Amino acid sequence: MNLDRAVMAFAGVMILISLALTHFVSPWFWLFTAFIGLNLLQASFTGFCPAAIVFKKLGIGGGCAFK
Repeated sequence: MNLDRAVMAFAGVMILISLALTHFVSPWFWLFTAFIGLNLLQASFTGFCPAAIVFKKLGIGGGCAFK
């Protein structure tokens, strides 16, 4: 698995968790979903992604989006 796929898989899992929390716990967890979306949007423009930095330090090989 390369870095790009790891980051996208992580984002997808976090969105699914936030949707479950919204349904079962509180509607305020929509803010968590919005935060994830905003982070993905800014990462697409700036290339800065905290999850990519963490995954790199864990030894996951680079991809084409996050260098």
